[in-house]
Amino acid sequence: MAQCVQSVQELVQDSFVPMVAVLCSEEAERVTRKNNLNFAELLRPFCRLTSEGHIRDPNNQVQVVKNLRICVNNVVTSPNAASAAQRRLLNEVVSLCQPQEGAATNVITAGDYDLNFSDHSVKASVPWYSAWRQTLSEVSTSKHYTATTPWFEAYRENFLQSMAASEHEFLNHYLACLLVVSSTETVPVEQFLKLSQEQHRIQHSGDYTNPKWFIPNTLKYYVLLHDMGEGGEQRAESVYEDMKQRYGHQGCYLLKVNSRSFSAEDDEQMPDPWSQYLHRSNLQNQEEEDAAVNSGPVENKASAAEVDSSPTTDKDGAPTSLEPHPLQLDTALCAEHPEPKKGAREPESLVGAAGSHGACLTLNDHDHIRQFIQEFTFRGLLPHIEKNIRQLNDQLVSRKGLSRSLFTATKKWFGGGKVPEKGVSEPKSTCGLLYPPEAPELQIRKMADLCFLVQHYELAYSCYHTAKKDFLSDQAMLYAAGALEMAAVSAFLQAGAPRPYPTHYMDTAIQTYRDVCKNMVLAERCALLSAEILKSQAKYSEAATLLIKMTSEDSDLRSALLLEQAAHCFINMRNPMVRKFAFHMILAGHRFSKAGQRRHALRCYCQAMQVYKERGWSLAEDHIHFTIGRQSFTLSQPEKAVTAFRQILTNDSRQTATQQGAFLREYLYVYKSVVGGDEDRLPQLPLPCIHSSATRVYFGHERRLAQGEKQAATHVSLDQEYDQDLAAMWGHLEEQLVAAANRGVVPASFQPTQCCLNSQTDNLRCPLAVAEEPIIVEVMFRNPLKVPLALSNLALLWKFTAEGVTPSEEVTGEAITNEEDLTEGTDNVVTTQIILEFLLCPEETKMARLQLLPHRTGQLSIVGVVYNLAAAPCGETAPSCEGQQAMDFMVVRGRQDLKIQGPRLNQTKEDKMLVRHGVDRRLDPIITPPMPLMEVFFLQFPTALLCGEIRKAYVEFCNVSAVALCGLRVASTHPDFFTFGSRAPTPLTPVSPASAENCSAYKTTTRQPGSVASEMLVSAGDFSPLSGVMEIPIDGSTLLPGESTQLPLWLRGPDHEGVHEINFLFYYQSTEKGMKISHRVLRHTVFICASRSLSVQASACRSSVPPHQRLDDKSTGGSLVFVDVENVNTSEAGVREFHIVQVSSSSQHWCLHKCINPANDRDCKLGSRERAKLCFRATRCQRPAASDAAEEYTFADVNLGNEQIISSSTPCGDFFFRGCLSPESQRGGGTASRTSSSSRIQEDKAADISNIVKKCNELDLNIIVIWKAHVVEDNKQLILEGQLHVALQTIGKEVTSLTPKEEAQEMVLLKFKPEAPAPVAPPSAELSQLIKTNLHYPETHSHPFVQESLCVVPVTLTLSNCSSAPVDVLIDLRHKSPSPESVEVHSSFTWVGRTQYKLQLEPQEVLCVTLRACFLQAGVYNLNTLRVFAKLTQQGAVCEADSQQAASPALIIINNA
Repeated sequence: MAQCVQSVQELVQDSFVPMVAVLCSEEAERVTRKNNLNFAELLRPFCRLTSEGHIRDPNNQVQVVKNLRICVNNVVTSPNAASAAQRRLLNEVVSLCQPQEGAATNVITAGDYDLNFSDHSVKASVPWYSAWRQTLSEVSTSKHYTATTPWFEAYRENFLQSMAASEHEFLNHYLACLLVVSSTETVPVEQFLKLSQEQHRIQHSGDYTNPKWFIPNTLKYYVLLHDMGEGGEQRAESVYEDMKQRYGHQGCYLLKVNSRSFSAEDDEQMPDPWSQYLHRSNLQNQEEEDAAVNSGPVENKASAAEVDSSPTTDKDGAPTSLEPHPLQLDTALCAEHPEPKKGAREPESLVGAAGSHGACLTLNDHDHIRQFIQEFTFRGLLPHIEKNIRQLNDQLVSRKGLSRSLFTATKKWFGGGKVPEKGVSEPKSTCGLLYPPEAPELQIRKMADLCFLVQHYELAYSCYHTAKKDFLSDQAMLYAAGALEMAAVSAFLQAGAPRPYPTHYMDTAIQTYRDVCKNMVLAERCALLSAEILKSQAKYSEAATLLIKMTSEDSDLRSALLLEQAAHCFINMRNPMVRKFAFHMILAGHRFSKAGQRRHALRCYCQAMQVYKERGWSLAEDHIHFTIGRQSFTLSQPEKAVTAFRQILTNDSRQTATQQGAFLREYLYVYKSVVGGDEDRLPQLPLPCIHSSATRVYFGHERRLAQGEKQAATHVSLDQEYDQDLAAMWGHLEEQLVAAANRGVVPASFQPTQCCLNSQTDNLRCPLAVAEEPIIVEVMFRNPLKVPLALSNLALLWKFTAEGVTPSEEVTGEAITNEEDLTEGTDNVVTTQIILEFLLCPEETKMARLQLLPHRTGQLSIVGVVYNLAAAPCGETAPSCEGQQAMDFMVVRGRQDLKIQGPRLNQTKEDKMLVRHGVDRRLDPIITPPMPLMEVFFLQFPTALLCGEIRKAYVEFCNVSAVALCGLRVASTHPDFFTFGSRAPTPLTPVSPASAENCSAYKTTTRQPGSVASEMLVSAGDFSPLSGVMEIPIDGSTLLPGESTQLPLWLRGPDHEGVHEINFLFYYQSTEKGMKISHRVLRHTVFICASRSLSVQASACRSSVPPHQRLDDKSTGGSLVFVDVENVNTSEAGVREFHIVQVSSSSQHWCLHKCINPANDRDCKLGSRERAKLCFRATRCQRPAASDAAEEYTFADVNLGNEQIISSSTPCGDFFFRGCLSPESQRGGGTASRTSSSSRIQEDKAADISNIVKKCNELDLNIIVIWKAHVVEDNKQLILEGQLHVALQTIGKEVTSLTPKEEAQEMVLLKFKPEAPAPVAPPSAELSQLIKTNLHYPETHSHPFVQESLCVVPVTLTLSNCSSAPVDVLIDLRHKSPSPESVEVHSSFTWVGRTQYKLQLEPQEVLCVTLRACFLQAGVYNLNTLRVFAKLTQQGAVCEADSQQAASPALIIINNA
């Protein structure tokens, strides 16, 4: 909003002031030209009166005239300047008035916005400022500061002063004429007479239309100008005395000037008050001279062809293929308004003659001029106006006696001298009606104007109101509009405000001027005055509406200024309308652009951007930024242009691809012109966007692809996704390896190895890199545009500090960087990889992997990336030579920094309340000395196995570094999956991978089937203990640089079907001690698909054969082992059939003796879904008691074919120890601990029935089923082999090699009240196993019942104490009731002799009792009718012994002989 030091009342008063003409003689002009001024210019700074004047109104009331200013101009008889010249004048005035560069800014808080305005902090009253937000409540109302628009004030002042005089009003008509003659004239009085006659001729001859004179009797004031430097002061006084006699002392004046002598005080600086007044008049004079030459249109004359949206090239060479925008800058129009260059039109340079103004004048001369103006006004001008007001009033009063109707009728009959000059066909509401000078209506208007000029606003309003009615009744709309305008202004200026400001008067006047009279100049004047009045009354909404209505297409400059003022009205409302302010500032900036006012356009767009930025209005932001960029570049502000274009490109724009391509080319052109290769430091580029947090850093060589059959270890690569759980698993494996290498202790400084760093890893410490090993940085680029981007010469920027340099030395210049040159001088420190071409498709996110190779130890910091940026061609056709050169020219080089923000801190209370981030040092590696580097390759490594299948593979270890390595170990998540073999002699298997495909992985010997099992005693120490860490047996335990070794590796398929992920972590360290990196690891992950093979179910029971009937010497008791083998393979792997070639056992106490299957065919062949049942006899091992017996296992092999597989050797024995003796099975039933502590348990807990029963039923026998399968693969028949394990821990309990699937848990009733615990039942089932009973009798017996009626058969009852405690036995021979399940046999027999026996059996004792059964007739009898009860000697619970065995019938056949 335009704010100035003077109030609105002063502004309106200064807009309408008394006009005084000047006629000078040639000699008088010569006197004033000594000061580089004419006489009118000499008076102009002193035309405002400093004292009050007085006049009397027609009612003889004294009216005070305050702060009166008069306007003095030379008489110019030429026609008025053309409107185009006036427009150029105003355009030049606005161009010269610019906001000061670097001035302090004022901040206006409007809602959520803080708007900055460049301003000189001119004091102004803003009523809403403190009341609305109380932002500056501590500042008083008189000290509020707001934005000023001095260019608008200058425009308004020049516009009002340059308005030509009109026929319908007299405010701009001359009231008096100053006749100036020099005292050096020969006869000054004759010169006065000539000048008086010249003035009369100009006014009354009718030959001149200009200037306009207020009244016929114009006041003539005679001024005698005396040059004090030429002497003759007495003559001047005498002439002045003669003048007073001739013209009266109130009609003449002696003005003495040029009193300054140049001989003295030449260096004294005199004030120059003329500069601020003269440049406008000189501009106007210059425009009037150029009007005849430059008569063409200035604004809004562009043809339709100039506003074409086709791609063009502007004068700066920047390609423009922008789509047309409603607010787009018109290049053709702007070219007609070249921006004035700095210093082109300074006020001093606009003056006709060189030198300063008023050089011959002293301060006393200034006072003389000021006194002359005061004398002329008070003694000449004001009395003259007062006299004419009285005369006009008398004329009007004399006519009031006539009735208005008669007066009107008289005017109608006689025509009143009016000459209508409009056509008959035109409506009456036009402004073509003209009044003669002596018309009564004009006399009223004259009186009103005179009263207004001398500040008698009440009488002026009355006269304007009366004239308005007369003009409206005559349909003289131009006159009526003028009367309405001045009536409204008079009402506003009346002291005390007796009536409100008639806004409707002004609105009607503006509408009449604009629409009826088609006079935009008068309408604009009316709007400017009314807007200021409304703003002074805080009616900002009405003022804004009025200003917006005045915008039109005929003047871009006027529209721009009014739109800007309307925008300031919106922001100054009580409830500021910030978005309307911004929108109208955009419109104003657009009109400023069309008017050629580029600086003002830039300022408007910048102020509007404060509202639109970061509000989600992307299209509006793009347009504003683009316009700011273009205007800044045109105004030679390339830095601001680059900043503006950066904003367009970095934001997520919704522009079309064509528009974005134009934006990009514009930016590249501007950027190229700004940089020009002179920048010492590469500037930041906005494109493409870099996601710094997604940056990944990989240390080491990328995975080398294996050749031939070799399969390289997977390790870590950038192609793998980071998994937090996997990282924790690898860290756990590495911790196990480190503990194994450090005698079971993990060092306090241990940190898991991180080969690839990302946003999820721990980046608090500087990572360790190795010299001569690459560092790969993966940077994520994103192209936010819909056009492709072409990057070239893409590389990393780094800074390196050699090891041992202190931070202070680093500051002094010890740090080495590659920013200056990427090709010279840095290869000996760090070799930088350069990507020659890197294309980003539209809206594409793409990774770039950039590599560094450090050669020296020290601290390396990766700073950012450097590259060349260009707009990639969209078409597929090859560009022409000129196009290629243009593309080369549009390539710019810059950089982007990689600034990674660490994770947010959330530990302390301050961290939780504030937003704090930790450090992230993934880009700051420490380069350490060279370390060993190992590569691992696998040969003949399968991807699919049958469950339990044994496969032999090979692993090769290569040291590819220049440092020896040692301490090679491996840890795995599945330690039972592989083995490197035992310490036993190497099996008779081929060593080379090219050996026969069907060669067995087992050590085999020839042996006939059916024989007794062969046994072998093996120490567990010969096999590697089951743990997650295994030492790799390489020769010498060291790999020299460049050396490689190959080892066999046996694999066993997992016991469960499915896909299994198996992880290996290889560990090695340098032979040199004290390195920063203590060890290195290598990861390998394989996926094994396991298919079903066989299902093994095994159970054991006690043998019922009496000891004296056994054929062997194993008289310590035995058990029967039943093995059921089922083919559960689904034939997906092409398996035809399985062969059970051998069943082996391993235990510390038991071993298989022989197979007792009745079938003759020992070789079991199983087709799909076939089942085989095998029965073996197991006996206790007979070993001498030794101290290390607990560490030895007996392997017994029962071969079913012609070959025996030595199960105690590699790999069968290895997988047994790694599979069956897992920590879980050892915890579930560890045989060694139980055996070693059996005596102690017997002594300490002999009375514990549960322990005794547990010992009684203990078996601890591991079964190994070895099979072979025939597979057809690629038309070749292969033989697969494998082994399955089951562990028999308890007699009578069945175990299986396949874990049954867990069934879904059924829903149970929710119980709110706990049930009472069930009473503990006696362990009858367990007690029944304490005693084993056997009945021995002949199967058939013949007896002659005819000769002897009773047949007595002896029956031997064998009792065996299976426990380790004394047992009391009760034998009851009375018949028990037959069970319904028992077989119905003849029961007519009886036991003779004793019916009960009470015996005590010592631990492990076998006792035979002879019984006699008596039969009465022949038949089949069940002898199993006796009952045996057993109890521990020290326990009270009694249980029937061997209930399972007693339930089976014992049949005897009695024949009659």
